Amino acid sequence: MSVPRPLAIRWHVPMVGRDPAESHRVSTPLELLFDLCFVVAVGQAGAALHHELAQGEYAHALVSYVLVFFAIWWPWVNFTWFASAYDTDDVPYRLITFVQIAGVLVMAAGVSSAFTSLDFRVMVVGYVIMRIALVGQWVRCAIEDPASRGTALRFAAGITLVQVGWVLRIVIGPPAAIGFVAFGILGLLELVIPVFAERTGGRLTPWHPDHISERYGLFTIIVLGECVLAATTAAQAALSTGPASASLVAVAGGGIILVCALWWSYFKRPDGILEDASMRMAFAWGYGHYVIFASVAAIGAGLQLAVDSTHGATTLPLAGVALTVALPAAIYLVAAGLLHAGQAARGLLEPIGIGSAMLVLAAISATWIGVPAAVLAIGLIVAGLVAVNVATAQSATNDRVND
Repeated sequence: MSVPRPLAIRWHVPMVGRDPAESHRVSTPLELLFDLCFVVAVGQAGAALHHELAQGEYAHALVSYVLVFFAIWWPWVNFTWFASAYDTDDVPYRLITFVQIAGVLVMAAGVSSAFTSLDFRVMVVGYVIMRIALVGQWVRCAIEDPASRGTALRFAAGITLVQVGWVLRIVIGPPAAIGFVAFGILGLLELVIPVFAERTGGRLTPWHPDHISERYGLFTIIVLGECVLAATTAAQAALSTGPASASLVAVAGGGIILVCALWWSYFKRPDGILEDASMRMAFAWGYGHYVIFASVAAIGAGLQLAVDSTHGATTLPLAGVALTVALPAAIYLVAAGLLHAGQAARGLLEPIGIGSAMLVLAAISATWIGVPAAVLAIGLIVAGLVAVNVATAQSATNDRVND
């Protein structure tokens, strides 16, 4: 009889950087757990956006959403790229990641107050927990990987200094106008840190192109799923007031078509970030996904409003409700086209521009045809645009093969 082998515990693995050409590099269970916790924060942001839009506070909702979603997105980006290069999956790495997960949950708890009163104190506490935990990872990298010491120390120092700025912004409590300026400056500094750190002249962070592409794709699926959840929750609330109506069915059908079309538009190309991408292109690709993630989550809030309108739960103008679906969908299409089409993006700008204009016109027409019909039209327009793009790409591929 064979005796089961004991589970090997990786107490410590030197953090010297993973091979960027490593085969079968996929997301780990710990990364998936990290993403799952981020679903909570994304869901809170979407729910708060829906509430503010339902009150007609468009400007306040937009500003709050942009700021809050940045605070959610940026720690995820930093964790993802660091993990792609230095995930050792040993005990210290796992424990520090658990600290970051705790920070995510604290931050999620502060989303509501950040939206309603621009009180970012709880969110900043969670944000700083995540960022300082990442500093610990970079310090460990500096100690154990001499080849990347300069880059790691720059990351650690830059992140630490900016966190001091975030804490001072909360402690000092400046007036609202100054607070927005401070947020913008600190946010810009956060974005500059990786650029500054990677310019040491030493070895660049050894991130894995296929792994990064998979991680971003998975997060896109997560926000699409959150979009579906938001619409489903709203539909359940509508059904609790009476039987399903043709209007509710139209909104649900349009929402399903829209989500499926958005998924297809993102994953229609098998490749993501290229292996030979320059540092500038890598940063543009990674940072540009803020627009994709934020726009998809915003579509969820728009679909909730559309469902609300089917049973008189909103007093907003019909065109305004439809625009909360159409505008983020158009923004998503433009961002996805530019990020994933490479040099071919110029050829896609014209059809994407025409499609985006059609989405806006469909939303405006809700004044006459109603929100349900407008949402269904939005879904069909996006699906048609994706179908044309796929057919065009396939035709171009066939022409190259025949030549």
